[in-house]
Amino acid sequence: GLIICLISIYLSRNILLQSITNKRTTHIEQTYGLQIHYQNLQMKGCSEITLQGLSIVPDQRDTLLTLQSVNVRLNFWKLLKGNIEVRNVHMNGLAIAFIKRDSAANYDFLFSGHHPEATTEPVIETNYAHRINRILNLIYGFFPENGQLTQLNITERKDSNFVTVNIPTFTIENNRFQSTIKIKEDTLTQQWKAAGELNRKVHTLQAELFATEQKKVSLPYINRRFGAEVTFDTLYYSMTKENRTENQLQLDGTAKVSGLDVFHKALSPEVIHLDRGQLTYQMNIGKQTLELDSTTTVLFNQIKFHPYLRAEKNENQWHFTAATDKSWFPADELFSSLPKGLFSNLEGIKTSGELAYHFLLDIDFARLDSLKFESELKEKDFRIIEYGATSLSKMSEEFVYTAYENGIPVKTFPVGPSWEPFTPLDSISPLLRMSVMQSEDGAFFYHKGFLPDAMREALIYDLQVERFARGGSTITMQLVKNVFLNRNKNFSRKLEEALIVWLIETERLTSKERMYEVYLNIAEWGPLVY
Repeated sequence: GLIICLISIYLSRNILLQSITNKRTTHIEQTYGLQIHYQNLQMKGCSEITLQGLSIVPDQRDTLLTLQSVNVRLNFWKLLKGNIEVRNVHMNGLAIAFIKRDSAANYDFLFSGHHPEATTEPVIETNYAHRINRILNLIYGFFPENGQLTQLNITERKDSNFVTVNIPTFTIENNRFQSTIKIKEDTLTQQWKAAGELNRKVHTLQAELFATEQKKVSLPYINRRFGAEVTFDTLYYSMTKENRTENQLQLDGTAKVSGLDVFHKALSPEVIHLDRGQLTYQMNIGKQTLELDSTTTVLFNQIKFHPYLRAEKNENQWHFTAATDKSWFPADELFSSLPKGLFSNLEGIKTSGELAYHFLLDIDFARLDSLKFESELKEKDFRIIEYGATSLSKMSEEFVYTAYENGIPVKTFPVGPSWEPFTPLDSISPLLRMSVMQSEDGAFFYHKGFLPDAMREALIYDLQVERFARGGSTITMQLVKNVFLNRNKNFSRKLEEALIVWLIETERLTSKERMYEVYLNIAEWGPLVY
């Protein structure tokens, strides 16, 4: 009876396959407003499936997907256990087109928010180790050991703008893959090379992407979407998965990029350049934790350090920890590693001596008042041998200052005796000097440019109100922002501001008295009154 039953299932396998497929496609069509058609679907033997002439067309929209043919050979024994493991695949003529005309797109159904058959709240996997392990196993299972994909085309089009990705041939042989990728974006044409390996037996992945003809890879679409430009010479990534225990997953690997150029006005007014960057990581994933182990190494041009990151979720509240400690190293390693375009005032600076850095940020969202913030850059025999693009001691003498309002220069004047309204510090009322200091930075004459406690309190308040409401700036920080960085209102300004403040205060490039004198003489006392 069992033999007869198995023979019957085998003989009627194509009828069963088509019946199940038709039932599922009809349900998807009705749920998402799609028209799904195929010319032929059949099963050869016990583990080979062939599909021909597939098309997916959203109602009253452009065609989303077409496929000429695909032949997939599965692992029969894995299939008996309910697991899918692709052994071989041959695909031809896959075309996917994401098209948006005015406000209507043929992929709107993906974001419709409709959840079919959702009679109860969906059960979300809270075990991060299980969730990520399942996703990775799915990727390993669907990636074939051998195969060939020909004429793959992916198009994104919005009105008259478009991006087309064409892959003439994608070859997989003994888990190793290689391909040529042709990119066309409006008037720009590129050709990339991709190569790597994905091996399910040892749970490894590695991939490399670079441009041919010694040109840079220029990422498409993001300029139109985000107003950013990103180019690089080579991008490399590798990962190995290891299950330590039932609830503990470890990922090890390397990510590196060379010749990276990034431009976005929110980051810097100039192109940011990174010669080489590398992350050699060990990530530990637990039931409710994500952790970047301190054995992780970040290489940033010439400088190397070991960051530690941990995120833990308890009762729907996150607890984040970030830390790094770098022992004594040559100071010039830091300043020669600063990306070009991100620290314009410090480009070309030469230093001697040694530095050490300590950083800790601990945020428990269940108890924000317990937040810890520590940041200290220590020096030993540190000296500035040569200034870079800007003389950081210029405030010590008379200099020309330009006041800006909303990025527009409104007034330029010298800060010194040659300017008639200039008032020396000892000629300013002690009451006014004390009032401003108590209002802005009562410990100005006693700290070295930073008030960690004030920054900690400002961060707690910002997290409570969920916006940037306080900054915790000292008078030195306000001076540096206005004198050196007034025109660069972007993310990079805060990083450069912190370094310049540290240099001025540590090296005593300008006395506290002169800084306060400058501060009172350039402060805006009323609308356009300096």
